[in-house]
Amino acid sequence: MRAVVADGAGGPEILSVQELPDPEPGPGEVLLDVAATAVNRADLLQRRGHYPPPPGASEVIGLECSGTVAALGEGVSEGDAPWAVGDEVCALLAGGGYASKVVVPAGQVMPLPGDVDLVTAAAVPEVTCTVWSNVFMLAGLERGQTLLVHGGAGGIGTVAIQLAAARGARVITTGGTPEKLDFCRSIGADVAIDYHEEDFVEVVKEATDGGGADVILDVMGASYLGRNVSALATEGTLVVIGMQGGSTGELDLGKLLVKRGTVAATSLRGRTPAAKADICASVVREAWPLIADGSVRPVIEGQMPLEDVVRAHELMESGSHTGKIVLTL
Repeated sequence: MRAVVADGAGGPEILSVQELPDPEPGPGEVLLDVAATAVNRADLLQRRGHYPPPPGASEVIGLECSGTVAALGEGVSEGDAPWAVGDEVCALLAGGGYASKVVVPAGQVMPLPGDVDLVTAAAVPEVTCTVWSNVFMLAGLERGQTLLVHGGAGGIGTVAIQLAAARGARVITTGGTPEKLDFCRSIGADVAIDYHEEDFVEVVKEATDGGGADVILDVMGASYLGRNVSALATEGTLVVIGMQGGSTGELDLGKLLVKRGTVAATSLRGRTPAAKADICASVVREAWPLIADGSVRPVIEGQMPLEDVVRAHELMESGSHTGKIVLTL
């Protein structure tokens, strides 16, 4: 199979497409012929040597894909499972997406959402499962509450804004350029904050009449920790899913106690197949209909062939993109 191989750890230039042995599906697994995959920020960390795959997962980068079912492993027969050879699907992966073939636990294979085409569907699983599991399953965002999501124009942000808005929440987001802020408003953000020019804590307080955000979805980590707690509503939940701003920060427990707030730090990749299967099932049940009816739409900066993986990583690192970057096979 064709696959992206990293020559050590470092910059995008260490990536190249090479031939590797085809994988074989084990018990409970499905083999997919990959049509497309998508670039995630975690892929950059893995390339730099900072985010190794969990034990047993493919060393090939890639946390999601779309494709066609090529074979079913032991215990996943066509008569007993929802999948049959030839089905077009998308999947949440622990690794292996940057390749023409990948094996994945059957519970992490999902139907295409609505009339989304096969290539576009590659950009949907990771971000949707991340947002759904954190904002709704963990933090319990409800209709009428306020969500603050940092980096609203990114892959995670564009899905978080749309899902929250579709389910009746008020959405506040941050961004770095007027164009990105305008885009965030166009997809459902009620308030968009320029983090270069404005203090998001003050804007959140003003927008909520001093109440704060009920849920905060944060990709920055340490550099935003104190301010996020300040922006949090009473009995609110701060969910940290990234560390772009560092991993070690100072937490004012007194302020958190007064607010009876919760700080949760989570990741999706290292969860068990059973836990991921539960998330995927919930996403298919709750989020897929919103994509099918157009309430939520995948936002894609562009598509490029797998051979352009270096350029794709450079684009992701530049931060100039909006939404997802898709690699086609």
